[in-house]
Amino acid sequence: MENLLFSINATFPIFLLMVLGYVFNKIGLMDEKAASWMNKFVFKVALPLLLFQDLTEQDFAGTWNGKFVLFCFLATLISIAIITLFSIIVVKDKSIRGEFIQGSYRSSAALLGLAFIHNIYGEASTGMAPLMILGSVPIYNIFAVIILTLSAKNESSGNKKGLVRKTLFGIVKNPIIIGILIGLLWSLLKIPEPKLVKTTVEDIAALATPLGLMSMGATFDYKKALGNLKVALVASFIKLFVLVAVFMPLAVILGFAGEQVIAILVMLGSATTVSSYIMAKSMGHEGTLTSSVVMLTTFGCSFSLTFWIYVFRTLGIV
Repeated sequence: MENLLFSINATFPIFLLMVLGYVFNKIGLMDEKAASWMNKFVFKVALPLLLFQDLTEQDFAGTWNGKFVLFCFLATLISIAIITLFSIIVVKDKSIRGEFIQGSYRSSAALLGLAFIHNIYGEASTGMAPLMILGSVPIYNIFAVIILTLSAKNESSGNKKGLVRKTLFGIVKNPIIIGILIGLLWSLLKIPEPKLVKTTVEDIAALATPLGLMSMGATFDYKKALGNLKVALVASFIKLFVLVAVFMPLAVILGFAGEQVIAILVMLGSATTVSSYIMAKSMGHEGTLTSSVVMLTTFGCSFSLTFWIYVFRTLGIV
């Protein structure tokens, strides 16, 4: 019951913020123009600062575990490859294939990882969440840029050189990737952060989640969502159950246990991050499928994470 209550408290406020955005749109407080501006602000400013803030506060050098980071990196890479191949078979509509792939693999690793591990292990935490973030989040974002660029509606298969150039340029200039890289360098070089700068960054970063979620809710079209409900359910099932079932046995065989298992669980089986919607919209996609997957996984992970923790504790893994 304690695990269930924690999961509900961690995820349901996210779901309710999306509902609030939808309500605000219906009563005229947040129109499409306002939601579009909020989405752009979160993508270019607030979310990069949030990731920068999370990473600068971590001691990567002091808690380094190369085997664990490599596992997170390879598990993320392989899961993207498998989902991409699977999507070619299952998702017939090419215009939503990129959103399906991204929604199936991108977790709320940075947002939920630290809180989830700290709640279970408290002060005894050994810093596995930051290493999980290092091994997975950069790959999340790099491949999201590649996948969303290649699957954008306005792209022509004839201009391959231009498309490759645009994809590489998109990776280099992507604000989220820039925020991650600067945060990593800041942490590794142990650069001091003045109180004035730190407070300002924290205040702006705090806007990322509420603004992003409400803009998603305000632009959510339930009629279009129902049209893609089957695809959204498949993506959500992959996100919450399939990836954990495939990779967690391998993690246990390799000797990972305790906090490492919980960090891997968050990486593989937590809700699809709201930044996937923000990125999809900012890169020319409709975003309806992505918002559906975010809503379904946000609602469902309160129960799926509790289920997995119960299974792992029963087996003596955590």
